[in-house]
Formats: sequence, structure tokens, C-alpha cells
Amino acid sequence: MRPVHRLGRAALPVALAAGLAIAGCGTPGAPSPPSLKLPDKVTDLSATRTGNQVSLTWTMPKKNTDKLLLKGNIAVRVCRKEGAEAYATAGSLQLAPAADGVFTEMLPQTLVSGAPRPLTYFVELANHNGRSAGLSNDAVILAGEAPGPVAGLVAQVRKAGIALRWTPDQAGAREPTGIAIRLHRKLLTPPVAKPAQGPLAPPPEPIEQSLLVDSGEQTGRTLDKSIRFGQIYEYRAQRVARIAVEGQTLELAGELSAPIRVDTLDIFPPDVPTGLAAVATAGDTGTEASIDLSWQPVTDSDLAGYTIYRSESGGAWRRISPAEPVVPPAYHDAQVQPGHTYSYAVSAIDQLGHESARSAETEETVPQP
Repeated sequence: MRPVHRLGRAALPVALAAGLAIAGCGTPGAPSPPSLKLPDKVTDLSATRTGNQVSLTWTMPKKNTDKLLLKGNIAVRVCRKEGAEAYATAGSLQLAPAADGVFTEMLPQTLVSGAPRPLTYFVELANHNGRSAGLSNDAVILAGEAPGPVAGLVAQVRKAGIALRWTPDQAGAREPTGIAIRLHRKLLTPPVAKPAQGPLAPPPEPIEQSLLVDSGEQTGRTLDKSIRFGQIYEYRAQRVARIAVEGQTLELAGELSAPIRVDTLDIFPPDVPTGLAAVATAGDTGTEASIDLSWQPVTDSDLAGYTIYRSESGGAWRRISPAEPVVPPAYHDAQVQPGHTYSYAVSAIDQLGHESARSAETEETVPQP
């Protein structure tokens, strides 16, 4: 299968002329003075493999080895090497100086079968005479059979986050280091034109994030607690084998699953307040009897406040707090009578008006003065 070439916005993809002087990767050496206007070497090459497809990205240099600005398109040869074998040409293209370089290829059958093993990529730039300043930095991926695709990915919105499930593949346990699941999350909701300002404002949410689930192949589920309600997300999943090679851990990732879309509508009330306590004060000359309530604060991020309910001597419950939620986790009830017994309960309300269940009741009797 032929490789697919994709070029950056500043580049014009053009097939190399048949008579291009470069005969193979790494063949031409650096010339002796005077200079032959050699493009600087690429220093930021990176490579990723998804399923049987490898994608390379890099930045084309702006200048040649004499620190002069380059002009015109530059010949690029993409090279790969397995183990001690000679360099092989994966493809060639032409790019403008300072362009964003992108090259994608489907690996041949010989490189997508067998045990995981290193496969190293380079890019080499040449002048119009086919001369090169040398190979770029190396970018290493793993050749070999990739893990199978993830099936059955589903999601459910919960108060604590998005619960994701998929079908485990126990056959993946044959990998030496086991299989993990990588979840790719994309924010589909347009960003807010004027984000909230101030020291307590949440930071902007990244458009794309990934979550590695080490136990995913065994459990088939995870909970993404980092979501924000009111947003729409897209999830895709892939199996990832992590292999130790020469002191570093490389990933061999399978194909991405079909995407699922999740609309995180907040339909969940806040947590129920706990720790409600009441302390009565007897009235005397110049003061009125009262009962002071306190409870543990609810930590929901969208909490608006609390509503306080009271019942006297086993009677009907009624709200005694104002229509607007009470903000602090405390309330002063001055509408009480000495010698009377009152029961209290508290609920929490979020900014959308969702109200929690009432807390456990507490009872207090106002003493006689």
C-alpha cells in the first residue's frame, strides 16, 4: 500500500523528479568548503503509530548551514531502519522552508507481524544537487503486531463524572507487559468567548486530552472525573501495549475505536449536608430566645447554598430560611419560644436549582429563662 502524504499549511506537495540526485537515505555526506547551500538538519522529528499507520511530524528549517535564508522547496526523504539493517526509503516529498512537515504511511506486512521491536525513522533534506547535511534526530516506534481494536465502548453520565465501559479482551494478557487502555477525549463544545476571570476562575479546558487506564483490560471500565458539566465530549479508545526497549518504555497502540458522543447535562443535586447540630439560647432581659444551627459545608463546585426546614413538636415541616439559599453553613433561628422543642433539617441547592435530600434531623429544646 502506498504511503499517504500530508503537508503543512505552508507547503506544496510535489513528487520528486525522477532524476533527483539522492540515491538513498544517508548516502551523501557533508561537503567540504565552499558551502553548497545545504539545508539545516531537522531536529524535532516525532513519530506515532496507531494500528498499522505511522505518522511523522517535524518543522522544516528556515536557513541553510551558512545561516542564510532558504529559498524554494526543499527535497525531503523519509527513511526508516529496523535493527541493524540498512536504511530504507519510506517516501519522499518537497516542502517549503519553515513548513510543518507531515508524512503518513501504512506499514508493510513484514513490519506489522511478529513480536514488538524498534523501528527508527529519520528525515533527510537535500539541496538541488542532492547533497545533505545529514540525518535528522531519530524517532522510534515499535514494529510488530498491534493490539486488537476496542469494542463496545459506551458512556454514562454520573454525578462523579463520566463512567466508560468496553469489552475486555483477555487475549491481550499474552503481551509481556500487559495491555492498557488509552482513552482519547475531545471537547466538542465551542470555547466560551469571554472566559471567567479572577483567581478562583477555572483554567480553560484543553480541547484534547488522553487518559491511560492501566487496569482497563481486566476491568473494562473507568470513571473520568475531570469532566465539566454542561460540556459535550467525544471519546475514542485504543489498546496500548507498553514495551521496555533499551531502558525506555515504548507504546504499541492499536486502532482507535469508533467515537461516542457524551452530553454532560447536570441533572444531579448536590450532596446531602451532614453534621447538623443545634444549640439553644434562653432569652433574658433584652435578648430573645434563639437556636443556632451549624453543619458541615457541602463541597460541590456549583453549590448555591442551603435551605433550612423546621418542625415543632412533631408537626408539619416548613421552610424557615429565605427564598434565596443561605450561603454559609450556619443559621440563626430567632423565631422560637422558651420551653418548646424544635426539629431541624437542611438541604443543599446548586446553581441550577437542584435540591438535595434533607439532612438527618436534629432536635433542640429552648430552655426557660
